[in-house]
Amino acid sequence: MSEEHQGFFKRLAGGLAKTRNNIADGIEAIFSGASEIDEDFYEELEEILIMADIGVHATSGIIEKLRAQVKERRIKEPSECRQLLIDSIKEQMQTGETAYEFEHRKSVVLVVGVNGVGKTTSIGKLADHLKKQGRKVMMAAADTFRAAAGEQLNEWANRAGVEIIKGVEGADPASVIYDALSAARARNVDVLLCDTAGRLQNKKNLMEELKKINRIIDKEYPEAYRETLVVLDGTTGQNALSQAKEFKEAADITGIILTKLDGTSKGGIAIAIQSEMGIPVKYIGVGETTEDLQKFNANDFVEAIFAR
Repeated sequence: MSEEHQGFFKRLAGGLAKTRNNIADGIEAIFSGASEIDEDFYEELEEILIMADIGVHATSGIIEKLRAQVKERRIKEPSECRQLLIDSIKEQMQTGETAYEFEHRKSVVLVVGVNGVGKTTSIGKLADHLKKQGRKVMMAAADTFRAAAGEQLNEWANRAGVEIIKGVEGADPASVIYDALSAARARNVDVLLCDTAGRLQNKKNLMEELKKINRIIDKEYPEAYRETLVVLDGTTGQNALSQAKEFKEAADITGIILTKLDGTSKGGIAIAIQSEMGIPVKYIGVGETTEDLQKFNANDFVEAIFAR
């Protein structure tokens, strides 16, 4: 484990301490206290996982798999189920080999998410990461309805040392994207990161806006690799899941950025979202600095939740 990785794992484990405490006692009590693997054992385990915001759908899948393995391997001791449970969750949370394809291709990345979840900040941190990898990055400030969004993104662009294309406040977001695409192609940019409006109140408008933006990208830059990331606030638990579902109706979501995992007791929501929506968590944030946004690592995440 590199020093940076070690440092992040430490912050992740610290950030998920509340989630861990939320389930640790119950989990340990079941695995070391239950005398046999019976219906009560499974019911108690199910209850603890649901309470940890892992969600009903994900929990049912986890319990079902555990039952099958217990039967298949003829396991009799509850304590032997602990590692099976952990491995099963890790397996479910793997991001897949092509998850970060966009980082190595000429790509356009749309970032969606409601206001206040850390969307603009995540774009800034992502730009910084990509720039450090030697990629030529540009930002498009297409969230033209929130006055501070453009200024905030501008600040991040300066910090990361990348170009930014902006429109005037209230301008048509699609026109900002159009300008940004022309600029990105002309300047041979590797990754164009687009901040888009964070409104779910009127979903119809949001859907129309995103469709229009997608049409423009298809027309103006058809060869670009496409990525659409939704930013969710880890502290909101099941609410984050409903937001993800709404955005999925409006756009073809390819990945999730889960922010504010430092100090939340609802970290299990990452497992729920991935299980229920079949969309991988690609980045997680555990703090304010650029280094606090990292690629999601299933092993680290699950270990941090279940560490004794």
